[in-house]
Amino acid sequence: MKLSALVEHIQVEVLQGDLDTEIADIACDSREAGEGSLFICICGANVDGHDFIAQVIEKGAVALITERRVEAPEHVAVLQVEDSRYAMALIAAAWYGHPADRLRVIGVTGTKGKTTTTYLVKSILENAGYKVGLIGTIETIIGDKKIPSLNTTPESHLIQKYFSEMEKAGCDCVIMEVSSQGLKLHRTAGFLFDIGIFTNIEPDHIGPNEHESFEEYLECKSRLLRQCRTGIVNADDIHLDQIIAGHTCRLETFGFSEKADLRAVDVKLVSGRGMLGISYRTEGLMSFPVEIDLPGKFSIYNSLTAIAICRHFSVSEEDIIRALKNAKVKGRIEMVKVSDEFTLMIDYAHNAMSLESLLTTLREYRPHRLVCVFGCGGNRSRLRRYEMGEVSGRLADLSVITSDNPRFEEPQAIIDDIKVGIGKTDGKYIEMIDRKEAIAYAIHHGEPGDIIVLAGKGHEDYQEIRGKKYPMDERDLIRDILEEDRN
Repeated sequence: MKLSALVEHIQVEVLQGDLDTEIADIACDSREAGEGSLFICICGANVDGHDFIAQVIEKGAVALITERRVEAPEHVAVLQVEDSRYAMALIAAAWYGHPADRLRVIGVTGTKGKTTTTYLVKSILENAGYKVGLIGTIETIIGDKKIPSLNTTPESHLIQKYFSEMEKAGCDCVIMEVSSQGLKLHRTAGFLFDIGIFTNIEPDHIGPNEHESFEEYLECKSRLLRQCRTGIVNADDIHLDQIIAGHTCRLETFGFSEKADLRAVDVKLVSGRGMLGISYRTEGLMSFPVEIDLPGKFSIYNSLTAIAICRHFSVSEEDIIRALKNAKVKGRIEMVKVSDEFTLMIDYAHNAMSLESLLTTLREYRPHRLVCVFGCGGNRSRLRRYEMGEVSGRLADLSVITSDNPRFEEPQAIIDDIKVGIGKTDGKYIEMIDRKEAIAYAIHHGEPGDIIVLAGKGHEDYQEIRGKKYPMDERDLIRDILEEDRN
C-alpha cells in the first residue's frame, strides 16, 4: 500500500522522502519492524519510539511517523505529526481496509460493569442468531479463537487487526470494553461506534501513570459520546450532566429514575439452593419481566444496559429473557455450585471500592454468615492492603486471608499488612498462605445460609510468584477439593 493512502486523512508535514513509497507493513514496536515497514514513533510512559529509529532503519523500515525532527537516511520518508498515537489509529484503520465500516461496533465505558455488560450483550445477541466478536479485559473472542488480554482496550493497530479478523470470521457485530486510557490514548480513533454505553463513574485510576485528576478521568470517559452514533447512558449517575456535555450522538437513558427511557421496577431478591439472583420488570422502551442468576443492584444496571443495547438489534423479548437467565461471566460474581445449603462465588474484586460494593450487596441477602476469602497483590500499594483488610473486617463475618499474586514479595508480609486493616475493626479472621488450603477451609466449614466469596482472582488462571506465572484456576481448585473429599 502507498504511504499516501495510509496518511490520507492525517495532517502531516513531509520532512523528507516520497509519499509514493510502498509500505509492506506497519509497526510501533521496534522488534516488529521489518523490510519495507512504516515505523510509528510512540512516546510511551517508559520508552520513546524515537530512540529506536536507527535500529528499525537497519531492519529495513522505509518510512517513519514522528512527533519531532529526526535524523534519517535520504531514502527513508519522514512524516511529522502532532500526535503519533492518533496518527497510528487512522493509519491502522486504513491499513486493514476500515473493517469497522462493515461491522456494528458497540463500545462500553464506565468505572464498573464493563466486562459483565459485554458478556451479557454477547450472550443475548448470539442467542438471537448474531455472530459476535468481543474485545475486553479478560480476552478477545473471534469465532472459536480466544486471545488473553493484556489491556482492557488494546492498542489501535491491534483493535483494527481484530476487527479485520472478525469480519473474515463472519461476525456481524463487535462488543468491546472501552477504558479511559483507551480513549485518552486514541486507541479507539479511526472509526465511529454504532452504540456507545456509559455505565457509571467513580474516582478510580487516578495516579501518575493514568489520570491526573478525577476531572480528567471523567473527561476521557465522556469522549465516547463524541465517537458514537447512539449513546446509551445511566440516568442515575450523579455525574451524568458532565458526561453528556458536548455529546454529538443521539442519547437514550436507562436506570431506576422515572425520567429514564428504559427503567427497572418491582425489584426482588431471589435466593435458594446455593444460588443468588434478582428479578425485576422493565418499563419504558420495553416492558417484560427479567430474572437473572446474578445478585445485586449492579446486576440490574448491567442487564438493563444489555437490554437497552439489544433493543437496537431487534432482539425479541423471549430471546432476551432466556439469554439473561442463562448468562454467566467468568470471575464476575460467578457462582460455583458446591452445596444446596450455602453459596460459593468467585469475583474479581481486587480493591477496596469493588470489595465494599460486592460485600454490601451480598449483605442484602441476609446470609447466616458472609465469609470473604482474599489476599492482595505483591509489589503494589500497601495502602490497598490496609483498605481491603478494613473493608472485609467491617463487612464480612469471617475473613480468610490468603495469598493472591505475591510477585516478588513474601506472602506473609502481605498478609501482615492486610491484618493491619482488619485490626481497625472487630472482624474475625484466620490466615492461610496457601490459597487452595484457604478455599478448602471455607468450603469445609460452610454453614447453612452462608455466602462465601473468593475475591481478587476472578477470571485469572495463574498465580504470579517471583516473576513466573504458575497455573492456578480457582474453579480447578474447587473441583480438586471436592474430588479429594469424595475419595
